[in-house]
Amino acid sequence: MPDTPRPPAVLTVNIGRAMPSTHTDCPAGTGIDKRPVDRPVRVTAPGPKGRAGSGLAGDSVCDLRHHGGDDQAVYAYAREDLDVWERELGRELANGAFGENLTTSGIDVNGALVGERWRVGSELLLEVTSPRIPCRTFAGWLGERGWLKRFTQAAVPGAYLRVLEPGEIRSGDAVEIVHRPDHEVTVAFLFRAETTERELLPRVLAAGEALHPEARETALKYRSAKAI
Repeated sequence: MPDTPRPPAVLTVNIGRAMPSTHTDCPAGTGIDKRPVDRPVRVTAPGPKGRAGSGLAGDSVCDLRHHGGDDQAVYAYAREDLDVWERELGRELANGAFGENLTTSGIDVNGALVGERWRVGSELLLEVTSPRIPCRTFAGWLGERGWLKRFTQAAVPGAYLRVLEPGEIRSGDAVEIVHRPDHEVTVAFLFRAETTERELLPRVLAAGEALHPEARETALKYRSAKAI
């Protein structure tokens, strides 16, 4: 018999502390080592990128040039995708292994639409903004040969989300998709447009105001350059 679909949920809420790393030039190190916590975690909009880090209380985001801020307040990755990577890499990947704040179950994270909204628990409301673009800190953390290329080719990057309504969450909370916009721009589509299929960039503008500002700027510049 086929497996019964798992109801959408947060398997674990993961936070990390800053630690030194030779794979970043950030003096503060990296907060990529996220571990599940067995307690409620307050989630709020942290503030502008460049000045604010994670949306999760107690979670470290060190390199504010590239990570954190309101449009990257929360990072989610599906347990189902971690399971696929486990089989491919031949090693165990614990929840939080990719530096994700939320390890989810029963959600097609990469098929989520930019602007899609998730109610997590009874209070928190999140909105999907963009995919994760892999960096050398991530590659160094995983320690896999050619990791940046492999991760990019797989196009299962996980999703960043902004906080629309703050709230407390904990491992095991249900996730309800309360809004799905009417366009084609999924997390995976946007990732491909930003990495391996740049010709898709003009089409990501269909996501409108929900689109991460940096992705919108990139798409507008590409469209303008092609129009010349």
